[in-house]
Formats: sequence, C-alpha cells, structure tokens
Amino acid sequence: MSLAQQLQPLPHDRLGRPLHDLRLSVIEACNFRCGYCMPADRIPDDHGLDAAGRLSFAQIETLVRGFAAIGVRKLRLTGGEPLLRKRLPELVARLARIPGIEDLALTTNASLLAGQARALREAGLRRITVSLDALEPAAFARMSGGRGEIGAVLDGIAAAEAAGFGALKINCVVQRGANEDQVLPLLERFRGSGHVVRFIEYMDVGTCNGWDPAQVVSSRELRDRIAARWPLRPLQAQYRGEVAERYAFVDGGGEVGFVSSVSAPFCGDCHRARVSADGRLYTCLFAGQGHDLRPALAQGEAWLAGHVAGLWGRRGDRYSEIRGRPQAPRKHIEMYLIGG
Repeated sequence: MSLAQQLQPLPHDRLGRPLHDLRLSVIEACNFRCGYCMPADRIPDDHGLDAAGRLSFAQIETLVRGFAAIGVRKLRLTGGEPLLRKRLPELVARLARIPGIEDLALTTNASLLAGQARALREAGLRRITVSLDALEPAAFARMSGGRGEIGAVLDGIAAAEAAGFGALKINCVVQRGANEDQVLPLLERFRGSGHVVRFIEYMDVGTCNGWDPAQVVSSRELRDRIAARWPLRPLQAQYRGEVAERYAFVDGGGEVGFVSSVSAPFCGDCHRARVSADGRLYTCLFAGQGHDLRPALAQGEAWLAGHVAGLWGRRGDRYSEIRGRPQAPRKHIEMYLIGG
C-alpha cells in the first residue's frame, strides 16, 4: 500500500480547500533588490542564511515526497532567486522523479538563466515563469534596485526557448508612478511569441516594501488600457483555482493574464502552500508566522505527511478577502523568503 493510500482521505482546510500546489523556496538570497519585495535600503547585500541553514537536497526530496502523498501535484521552485542555489539542476532531477508530481516549474528573474536553461530542461523542469517588471533599460535597472540588466534577462529567455521550453509566463508587478508605462512595451515585445505576459496588482506582502494602496493599478484599469490598443476577449480558466484571469488578443497575438489579489481576491479557491528555504510551512502568502517542519522531516516522509495534513486541516487563511478589517493579520512574512 502506498503512502498516499495510507493517508486517504486527502486533507482539506477549514474552508474546504484541498492542498494541491507547493511553492518551495530553495534559497532566500537574491541578486536583485526590487522595491516591492526586497528593497535595497531595507535588506543588506549580505542577506541570507549560510548553507547549513537551508534544507539539504535530501531533506527537500523527503519533504516533496511527503507533500505529494497528501495531494500536491504542482511543484514550483522559488526564492529569493532560485538560480543562485548551487547545483540546482541536480535537485530538479531528483524532484522530477517523485511519483505524483505532475508539474515542476520555476520562477526566476532570468538574469542567470542563459547558463542553466538547457541543464534544467534536461533535468526535468517543465515550465518557467520570468519576473520582468520593465523592458526599457533604465526602467528595468530602477525596478531591480540598480542590480539588473535587461539584456541578461532577454538572453535568459532566449536560452530557455532554445532549450525547448514552450510558452513562458512573464510576470510584471505594476506600481502606479513606477512602471505602469512599461505595460504596453512589454506586450509589444512578447505578443506573437507564444509567451504569456501576466500583470500582477501590487500587493501588501511583507512589511518592508512600504505598501501604499494608492500605488495599486487595478487589473480592470490595465485591461481597459490594453484593450484600447489591442481588443481582447475573455478565456475560460484552465483549472479551478487558477490565479490569473486570462484574455486573448482578438487579432490572434496570443494571450495576457491579470492577477487581481487586491481588487478581486481569490482566497476561496486557494490551494497553495509555501515552504521557506529553512523549512518553515506558510499556509498563506500573507501569513504572519510559519510552522517549522524540520522535526517532522527528521522522522521521514510518512510522519511529515501526517504532520502537514494536520496543519492544513486547521488552515483558515483568507487575508485578501478581509484586508483592512480588524481581524486581518498585521504582520506578514516577507515575500523574498517564500517566493510569490
């Protein structure tokens, strides 16, 4: 009898939501300092754990096997910047062989992707999402905290294409007065390429980004602005809980997505868990505290699976639906510790 069969039925939280996706941070360090995530004036250059503070590859494999046993089918590797983790393709190869994991993806700023894309593809990585907040070089440098060059990112995207990755997702966090003028240029660059640009509302993740609701550009506003240039038609969601609303360009130029966590919360269908590089489980992107999984990990995947199932069963998170209310948590984990 498999571990998954032993643990049936699969866990649901207090709001009836199953656990289906795991977003796993492999490193908390990043080579960028994007203002909405890891601002340079708040996070020092030498930020990060030493290697001993992060889960080892063996621990990560045990962890993912345990999560797969209780229903996780989609695994996304995040950071920080995951390409900073040494020997990442080796880890990908180990995770790609785990029964039950049907989709293995990576979110990256792509600045280091050119040198690793082919190895990641050969190791079994299936999909890549690139965080890209501007196309114009000066704007890109500003949005990355003066740390990034757009040329390196575009080289990384080209390398991913050459390695055989299909449609990439290009994620852009839009802040009013910061990069909203980059929306149409990004679409102009990637329309017709097969890649999908997705615009994400600026969120109050963490506590160090100085979030101001006046800087939120709503998806509705962006959609109207884009449709005035290129008419759009809505598309059906590909699966329940898909975070992005999908639209196709009427002229056949591909599609565009909108993630509206502020203006149109989707907590009711959220089935994602997040684990930090040091092995703490967060049941919401806006959680204030995590659960240390290392003691359960030390007991093996079956013990871990049962422990996580119990934690998930007590989950009641729905921060985006209660944002601004007295019961909403005031302190959130920083986004760079658990990915987006």
